[in-house]
Amino acid sequence: MSRSVEWPASALDDFNATISFIARDNPHAARRVAAAIDDAARTLAEMPTGRPGRVGATYERTIPRLPYMIAYAIPETSRLVILRVIHNARDWPEESWPAE
Repeated sequence: MSRSVEWPASALDDFNATISFIARDNPHAARRVAAAIDDAARTLAEMPTGRPGRVGATYERTIPRLPYMIAYAIPETSRLVILRVIHNARDWPEESWPAE
């Protein structure tokens, strides 16, 4: 079953900030990272695999071969909501997202 994928503003902000940061030094790498994150989100829509998230009712999935993860929720069986795109080196307390 394929779910619709939603990207709220917080996730789009994370995505855009990540890609912009990488693009400053390497536009080609930024395009590759953007495509990998997009592919991972679409894959999650088909088969949501991930570990339980650090924030309640969420899940986390690392992006293959990249130091990023996607935090997501499945509020309904037909929807998958990308909540955040976070660098794996970030540390944050349980039940909250990393500070900006």
